[in-house]
Amino acid sequence: MKTFSALLFCGLCGVLSAQDTFSIVAVDVATGQVGSAGATCLDDTEIEGGAIIISDVIPDLGAIHTQSYWVPANQNAAHDQVVDNGLSPEELMEWLEANDVQGNPAVRQYGMADLLTGQARAAAFTGDNCMDWKGHITGTNYAIQGNILLGEEILAQMESGFLETEGTLAQKLMAAMQGANVAGADTRCLEEGVSSRSAFLRVAYPGDSPDDLTLDLLVSLTPFGVEPIDVLQEEFNAWNSTSQLTETQGQDPLLITRQANGEVLIKWDGITPAELIAFDERGARVGSVSLSGPWTTWELPTEGMLFLRLVDPQGDVLTTMQYGVQSPAPNTQRSGRE
Repeated sequence: MKTFSALLFCGLCGVLSAQDTFSIVAVDVATGQVGSAGATCLDDTEIEGGAIIISDVIPDLGAIHTQSYWVPANQNAAHDQVVDNGLSPEELMEWLEANDVQGNPAVRQYGMADLLTGQARAAAFTGDNCMDWKGHITGTNYAIQGNILLGEEILAQMESGFLETEGTLAQKLMAAMQGANVAGADTRCLEEGVSSRSAFLRVAYPGDSPDDLTLDLLVSLTPFGVEPIDVLQEEFNAWNSTSQLTETQGQDPLLITRQANGEVLIKWDGITPAELIAFDERGARVGSVSLSGPWTTWELPTEGMLFLRLVDPQGDVLTTMQYGVQSPAPNTQRSGRE
């Protein structure tokens, strides 16, 4: 959450009158991932970071959006009420309406989704005085909200994209954004022929630092007539084609040799203790093993392709690799490996 943390506490010219339009927050209980995406007809020349100012992604907990006449004090308060006081999405909506920093909740719009209880929860709020068209849609694990919209169909198309897409939370959020890829989705951008001028997509994996999310894409500024959601899609495609699918070069080799009965022998000559964490193809954590010496025997937690992340005691990534039933044995991770 690098951009968010840098912006949250600084004074921004024109923020009090700033509007932000369509966005979605969502969680995936199966993987523990939480995410946030959105866009607006404002860009980096009008407010630093553009649309991303509304996004507060809290790893292992949930995501909050504060939009429409955005002010940092309301966003700070929302974050604190959730992190410090454990408010649920519904409770947060009620609290924000009752405690608006300017006493004017009718112009605000909020959305939140969380997995704090082990089950997905979501809620949203749209003030009566937000600019038309305004509204929100909530589901079990998502909240979609928008104002200054072309019409209700923008949110409906975002919901369809999210629900009808098979894949990871990130893929579903990207599909939701494509649902709003309509000229004038934010009506201020209609004459330019684009949906918006800035867009973002952010997903935290379990254990991520708030300042270093696994996926953190921002299109803060686009040339006239260039669709930021298309640019965001290109950036996402590039990220998605390499994320968890290519090997990060490491200083020390990680060698895995297949044995009988689903067990493997792991050789690691680097920092110990270290933890080898396994994720399946959906990004769900399926198991882990502690490496306290040069050799460790481990029973694979599931069949099929695994994406392995080796971390030191501080949680910093030492190396990553793929491993699956088709992987040659031994399967070695080393610098410069083809």
